[in-house]
Amino acid sequence: MLRGMQREKILDTVPTQLWIAGKAADAANGATFPVHDPATGETLVEVADAGPEDGLRALDAAAAAGPGWAATPARERAEILRAVFERITAQAEDFAVLMTLEMGKALGESRNEVRYGAEFFRWFAEEAVRVHGRYQQAPGGAGRIVVHKQPVGPCLAITPWNFPLAMGTRKIGPALAAGCTMLVKPAAETPLTMLLLARLCTEAGLPDGVLSVLPTAHASALAQPLIDDARLRKLTFTGSTGVGKQLVRSSANRLLRTSMELGGNAPFVVFDDADIDAAVDGAMLAKLRNGGEACTAANRFHVQRGVLAEFTDKLAERMAAMRLGPGTDPETTLGPLVSAAQLRTVSELVDDAVAHGATVRLGGKAPGGPGWFYPATVLTDVPPAARILTEEVFGPVAPIAAFDTEAEGVAAANDTEYGLAAYIYTKGLDRALRVAEALESGMVGVNRGVISDPAAPFGGVKESGFGREGGYEGIEEYLFTKYIALP
Repeated sequence: MLRGMQREKILDTVPTQLWIAGKAADAANGATFPVHDPATGETLVEVADAGPEDGLRALDAAAAAGPGWAATPARERAEILRAVFERITAQAEDFAVLMTLEMGKALGESRNEVRYGAEFFRWFAEEAVRVHGRYQQAPGGAGRIVVHKQPVGPCLAITPWNFPLAMGTRKIGPALAAGCTMLVKPAAETPLTMLLLARLCTEAGLPDGVLSVLPTAHASALAQPLIDDARLRKLTFTGSTGVGKQLVRSSANRLLRTSMELGGNAPFVVFDDADIDAAVDGAMLAKLRNGGEACTAANRFHVQRGVLAEFTDKLAERMAAMRLGPGTDPETTLGPLVSAAQLRTVSELVDDAVAHGATVRLGGKAPGGPGWFYPATVLTDVPPAARILTEEVFGPVAPIAAFDTEAEGVAAANDTEYGLAAYIYTKGLDRALRVAEALESGMVGVNRGVISDPAAPFGGVKESGFGREGGYEGIEEYLFTKYIALP
């Protein structure tokens, strides 16, 4: 476990002010807010609390830097992005420890996130030089058509707490690669990682004003004046569907370009022809990656009745082996939840399921004491009326329900307003393709428990939002198409 001096040394190296125009800056009103350690509930540091005046100051800098950054050759932008990737990699352990301190996840999880998050800078460094248009003669012979892609302009990114690095890099990477400037409002629970990243970007040669980071405990007061400002051209948000809807409504007056990566309720469907050991391996990844605090986490397990007992027994055995403790302890495999509010949410959903008749096979009760811990939990015989089958649990809880036919399994998986990720396990290629196409989801993992990849388009359908991050598609979110008519 980190000793006190080690922890303080790491925290002493992290900016705790705003980051505007390539420099640390105090909030205009001098306000700060606390960042807590989820393992103890204690305050780690106080961070500058950005207000509307700070946001507009950052937008001033972004608007001023925008033309020069857009005109910078793509190869030069790419080289800066590559340099940031290399700096993150060189300081990987600092980033990992910092994320564990402010978010709570086990240190191994944080190390995995550093590798994943850094890859967005490498991927979009490569994509920066591959923005394509087209040239063709008009079919009627009356002229020529040139299609040109240009950066949309200054962007505002609002990021969540569950992946403090990766949720920022997969927005910042494509925006900078496209030639846009960006303001980032990180989650109040986890602002330190983004502040450290901003400093690294400046050290890697990113021009002043291209990237600003604005931590705040008053998100609406900061964001609304920016959304209303004609200089802002793009809003990208990752978070809850409820907040996403509010932001879309707020942006409608200006028809601001938006992309929304919102809530999930991922089904994990196990058919009776599946390799059950492989399905359990996949379930552990899909459910317990990031302690279950992921929008792609398997939220509910639909298991065909013929393999229900075997799958349940093996999953419960594996989950029972998870070691709950502070994320900084190298023996920990399951850290605390991010906040007291999140602990209450998970507890309430489990209690509601039990009240409706579900059986607690494993866990099911917070241990109490300091910190916001919840154990790995398996619920069986979960009835359709239980909230946990329709609401995102965002914790280490696996509710299991049975189905009989393939059609029933697909119907149960689709019985949600969300459509971000889904997982299926089957040995049959024909069934895999048939079910994957029938699932109302933006992403489907077939015999895989982890699907996120910087080279693949990430995003959902229905109330899980719109737009894509990563892949070839990711940079398109930050470009607009211009048609030039030539004789």
